[in-house]
Amino acid sequence: MHLAVSYNTQTERHFIVIRRLLAHCAVTDLDRAEDWYTRLLGRGPDARPMPGLIEWHLGDSYGLQVWSESDRAGHSSVVVEETDLDGAAAHATEVGILHDGPQPGGGARILQLADPDGNRVVLTGA
Repeated sequence: MHLAVSYNTQTERHFIVIRRLLAHCAVTDLDRAEDWYTRLLGRGPDARPMPGLIEWHLGDSYGLQVWSESDRAGHSSVVVEETDLDGAAAHATEVGILHDGPQPGGGARILQLADPDGNRVVLTGA
């Protein structure tokens, strides 16, 4: 996926070609967050690009970063489209992630989750 974004300055037009997009959640305890996201995603992180940062590469051009940043922890939101929302809810229950089950929302169904810091992870789908 490549997305071209254009913007204008007063004198010229510029283009940015976006090749990759990473959602981001700030947390207070990286080890605790790694455990939670590993249980949710069914596997450990794909990369540790620098101290305090872990990443899951969920596709060729998108993924999720979890960053240790106490001042901003608990204020992130991530929305992920899921192909089997009922299966995702069952998986979350199996791995000990609390939720209220799929609910109607936004013209589809959603499964609202919260990581240990309160960051909102919303799965959406059929």
